[in-house]
Amino acid sequence: MSAVSEAVTSSAVRTREATVRRFAFTDTVFRAATRASAILVLVLLGGVAISLIAGSWEALSKFGFSFLTTESWNPVTENFGALAPIYGTIVTSAIAILIAVPIGIGIAVFLTELCPRPLRRPIGIAVELLAGIPSIIYGIWGLFVFAPFLQTTVQPFIINLFHGIPGLSSLFAGPPYGIGLLTSSLILAIMVLPFITSITKDVFDTVPAVLKESAYGIGCTTWEVTRRVTIPYTRVGIMGGVMLGLGRALGETMAVTFVIGNAHRISASLFAPGTTISATIANEFTEADGELYTSSLVALGLILFIITFIILAIARYMLLRIDSRTGA
Repeated sequence: MSAVSEAVTSSAVRTREATVRRFAFTDTVFRAATRASAILVLVLLGGVAISLIAGSWEALSKFGFSFLTTESWNPVTENFGALAPIYGTIVTSAIAILIAVPIGIGIAVFLTELCPRPLRRPIGIAVELLAGIPSIIYGIWGLFVFAPFLQTTVQPFIINLFHGIPGLSSLFAGPPYGIGLLTSSLILAIMVLPFITSITKDVFDTVPAVLKESAYGIGCTTWEVTRRVTIPYTRVGIMGGVMLGLGRALGETMAVTFVIGNAHRISASLFAPGTTISATIANEFTEADGELYTSSLVALGLILFIITFIILAIARYMLLRIDSRTGA
């Protein structure tokens, strides 16, 4: 019996040791795989940055800092400046986010707090389906439906409304083309709205019910619960949704190309045609027949890369400041 017990014990020990070794091996492989994946992301990011720098070096070395401050874009004389596309990219994205963020948060609040339960799922699915529409469909709709509507109704009304008012008259001046910076901004706002709404709704659903019930229990209204409980609890997720929408707005190409007018000039009026970095690259890359021309377009891509990186860094810094103030 003693020999049998020792044999059984020895077998159990060997089995346990084999299991531990197997677990240790799989854990080592898992650690190595995840570490390699993280390093791969950094390598790809660095590779993209190096490729953009190498491709744009000729233009940057010739034009220098004036490439960022020059409005002229003339392929015939090979005189290129990125100021107009930079201006159009920042203006259209900023207006789109200013419009889409409050509307998106409002829809998310309605779906999570106020919407009747039978309607929540259909409305939520409808919002998410908007994100699946190809951008070229938005562009075609914007060019043939939305732009004519703005040209015949909205833009003349706004021009007459703000006529003679300092500042606003120049901001909404000029003939009603239909296309232009404002039109592309509105199209972008519609395109990024589903992303902001979906992510905001999802993070609102993660708020513990006990927090909201406690607030309602002491007499808070829905507005107070949303402002004091829901939004502070989910601010990081909301910021993530806003950044995702902003990234979509900054890099959007086809929809903007259809409705912005593709004019390399800066105008104080939001009704005037303009261009963005993505639209310029999409319109002219196939026609770039010189090395300097191609390098200038790649330089625009590098600028868009840097703008996106700076905006994300600022957003992360803002989140850190918020967390430090709240003691999170």
